[in-house]
Amino acid sequence: MLLSGSDMQAIWLTVKLASIVTVILLLVGTPIAWWLVRTGSWWKGPIGAVVALPLVLPPSVLGFYMLLAMGPDGPVGHLTRALGVGPLPFTFWGLVIASVFYSLPFMVQPLQNAFEAIGDRPLEVAATLGASPLDAFFSVVLPLARPGFLTAVIMTFTHTVGEFGVVLMIGGNLPGITRVVSVQIYDHVEALEYGQAHRLAAVMLIFAFLVLLALYAWRPDAKKG
Repeated sequence: MLLSGSDMQAIWLTVKLASIVTVILLLVGTPIAWWLVRTGSWWKGPIGAVVALPLVLPPSVLGFYMLLAMGPDGPVGHLTRALGVGPLPFTFWGLVIASVFYSLPFMVQPLQNAFEAIGDRPLEVAATLGASPLDAFFSVVLPLARPGFLTAVIMTFTHTVGEFGVVLMIGGNLPGITRVVSVQIYDHVEALEYGQAHRLAAVMLIFAFLVLLALYAWRPDAKKG
């Protein structure tokens, strides 16, 4: 058998995690990216730095502070306990929250670049035709930024699939709950099961290559259109 049942379980959990995180970040990252492009506020610099922080911060550091924040004595932990949700560390939804923060720049930055490339002229034309800012955003900005949205979605999904440090720190290694593909490969290697590790790693390598190949192959057509 190419992959074991536990490998397939880890793949399903990884796809589920990456899909949920991508949808959340699409909803959250779009207004953040638009605000960063359009605002002249002093807060643009600090907020932009916070968004980009996961790009330079070691995953273990981010995971450690998120573990403290979501733990029983942390501010998020106090909130979830008051809401009757319980602690988030070592749960699937704890992984989702951690992954949202860790993958945030991979959604926001491509969208930011796409919005900046549009410029002010299309919005000015839409305004002269009587479109409200909200109408202009949905009827003008979103269609023009479609390549940026595709890039952002693909990069966010694939980055979430490849996470290790943050998910191990927040989720631990619970089969069927928090054991994603990267942790499953680590388990195989730790147990000296190199054949199983190789097969699972090869699947992920092929997946990543095909996704990036499709992205780069699609981009020229998007530019022509």
